[in-house]
Amino acid sequence: MLTKTRSPQFDIENIHNHIAKEGYQDPFLLLDTEILRHNANRFMAAMPRVQPHYAVKSNPDQRVLSCMKEEGVRFEVASKAELDALLAMQVPAAEIFYSNPVKSRRYIEHAASKGVEWYVIDSPEELTKVVEVKPDAKLYLRIYTTNEGSGYALSSKFGAHPEEIVTIIEHAKKCNANLAGLTFHVGSQCANVNNWRVGIRTAREVFDQMIAAGFKPELLNLGGGYPVELGSVVPSIEEIGAVVNKELEAFPEDVRVIAEPGRFMVADAGYFVAQVVGKTTRCGKPWLYIDAGFYGGLIELKDGLGYQMLTDKSGELVGTTVAGPTCDSIDVCVENQPLPSDLAENDFLYIKNAGAYSNACASEFNGFPIPGLVVI
Repeated sequence: MLTKTRSPQFDIENIHNHIAKEGYQDPFLLLDTEILRHNANRFMAAMPRVQPHYAVKSNPDQRVLSCMKEEGVRFEVASKAELDALLAMQVPAAEIFYSNPVKSRRYIEHAASKGVEWYVIDSPEELTKVVEVKPDAKLYLRIYTTNEGSGYALSSKFGAHPEEIVTIIEHAKKCNANLAGLTFHVGSQCANVNNWRVGIRTAREVFDQMIAAGFKPELLNLGGGYPVELGSVVPSIEEIGAVVNKELEAFPEDVRVIAEPGRFMVADAGYFVAQVVGKTTRCGKPWLYIDAGFYGGLIELKDGLGYQMLTDKSGELVGTTVAGPTCDSIDVCVENQPLPSDLAENDFLYIKNAGAYSNACASEFNGFPIPGLVVI
């Protein structure tokens, strides 16, 4: 018997069936497109005014992108490779938002040559760089907002603070730039609904600053951060939507509103499958070594987000250190993970809700393969 046989969203028997049919060679992610489609439509139903632009970085597999496109989702990118993948799928460049706040000049040149119109900035220097390449670019300013209660605080690296906003608006006027919108990010895996309230209200204030300076802002981008349950309860997309919908009443209907969900769209559509390759006891505590680790797609386990691991064993649960297969000592995924004591070599671990930032973050360090993606 499985420690837990069924997720309410994903039938783990699909994993058993795949292994029985195809065998097992290397770690893989099994992803259910029916759940992808459900998530896309659930997001749009929760926030009818908000057009989702899928964050390609969360899982850039072409089959995932195709699924999103078919459900009416648009896209945001952070690099040339992500942009080119979308263009190869005939996604109109004008619908793609370039949301990396710091871009190389050659990447901007490439995007501009392909017809991308919208570019994020959060500094006078980035504004200058974009306008020098594409004078008619539509710019949206990323502003700082609180990331309290998020799994990953993203506000330390990007986002203009109030005094910087004034400088950027003045610089945009001097450059005759088209400062046409605003964006913010509440932090990845955000469990604090109030962050959206604060972000939208701050955006309304900055909108007014831009209008007073002679600009005509037409875009509000709510960014990403929409959470999924990894092991603890998080606010539902409907709860977040109720706050967002109320706060958006402060913006005229002709203001375009978008968002950049990534994890919400794809995380709970996938299970990551790995196999035990070694077991030992160190200082009286059990250790398991699996064939995927920090470098092999499980980087987020190390950050303590609380991913759930299921197994086919039913022994007593004991706190276990789970490590990857490389010879690097940083390759330890998680400590004190409750796992059955009878797990042994060749047994499987099934990591729940791992469809985002797993295979997308993997490398071939130490010669180990990037996990495959199996789509059903």
